[in-house]
Amino acid sequence: MDSTPHGQLPADLVRAQQRFQAWRQQRTPGTRIPRALWDLAVQLVKIHGVSRTAAALRLDYYSLKQRAEDVAAPDSPASSPFVDVTPPLLLARQCHFEFENRSGVIIRVQLVGYDAADIEALSRGFGNSR
Repeated sequence: MDSTPHGQLPADLVRAQQRFQAWRQQRTPGTRIPRALWDLAVQLVKIHGVSRTAAALRLDYYSLKQRAEDVAAPDSPASSPFVDVTPPLLLARQCHFEFENRSGVIIRVQLVGYDAADIEALSRGFGNSR
């Protein structure tokens, strides 16, 4: 965290505040905050924390927190809840899987005569969808 006196905003938060204010003045009611502004806010969270950034930029605390957490922990094969499947010696060559992505969408799959590469491709594709 920074060491600016209580009540004073650091220069980077002031600049971001001005950018958000300019966007709010020219936006059409009902339009969403542009991705570039959200990205700026998330970068400031790393420096000033969620609470201070949300208050300075007049953003919803929980929306900003979620976006910051999503950036901090991106979906990657190493952090994926899926397990690597090595091609075993199978007699039946039939299996059932249930996948759930971060959005809570569930897909149930029954494979007959499959390859381990098919399962990996399916899990990666589904895990990256939003």
